[in-house]
Amino acid sequence: MKETLARNINIYRKERGLTQEELAQILGLSFQAVSKWENAQTMPDISLLPQLSRTLEVSIDKLLGYVSQNRPITIYEEVYLTQDYYWGTEPNKECYQVLQRMPPTKPVKLLDIGCGEGKDAVFFARNGYEVTAFDVSDAGIEKTKRLADQCGVEVNVFKADILDYRLDRHFDVVFASGVFHYIKPEFRQEIFENYKQFTNQNGMHFLNVFVNKPFIAPPPEKEPNAYKWYSGELLGHYQDWLIQESSEIVFDCNSSGIPHKHAMSKMIAQKVTSINN
Repeated sequence: MKETLARNINIYRKERGLTQEELAQILGLSFQAVSKWENAQTMPDISLLPQLSRTLEVSIDKLLGYVSQNRPITIYEEVYLTQDYYWGTEPNKECYQVLQRMPPTKPVKLLDIGCGEGKDAVFFARNGYEVTAFDVSDAGIEKTKRLADQCGVEVNVFKADILDYRLDRHFDVVFASGVFHYIKPEFRQEIFENYKQFTNQNGMHFLNVFVNKPFIAPPPEKEPNAYKWYSGELLGHYQDWLIQESSEIVFDCNSSGIPHKHAMSKMIAQKVTSINN
């Protein structure tokens, strides 16, 4: 918990535009105290948590690493409340690339980031992967569990916010589709370094992200917590990995009932052993 709290104080302090000195002054402390919190050397006294929470404009639960329940982060929370599966139950076609490039001929630990209603996570489990998945939507998590039960497979699924959650164990495959626009630009480097650090040698990342193009109109969905990506930005986080595939496409979409287009960057990268000259 100490490391989680340290990271969250640092993140939300920066979001509020406060320096360590300014936060310390508000709390009546020395800036060294705040610095020690953020370096996980010490933890705030429990009596300071309410004032710290108010100053950083974030709940105590969220500071401590629990997903806040007081506001929807994604527009899909309400959509997922229906009995039907909004995205259907057919897997994303990128799932077949995982099967092709890293088949589970031996135990393969796979992480599905932003699993939504679970169609891809369950597909991987049905094909023999050891699947862990998370999403920020309560309704999505429940539907993932339900679909896994219906298919007779096990998926370790839990609720987490992509901005807050960091890996603390290793995976062979990291898979994410259409979710990284929820990551604020200033946190991307640190988050991707975490994903890379906790990937086993020769493990692979199968990722895509919506990219901004001036000739494509904004999507009809009004995402309050979406942030733009640009061509080449995702690839730039993997300069030290072997790039197996990298492409950019424009495709038609009708997810909201209103025909529109998206531009998307896709990437498959592999963590290979470094050679020291």
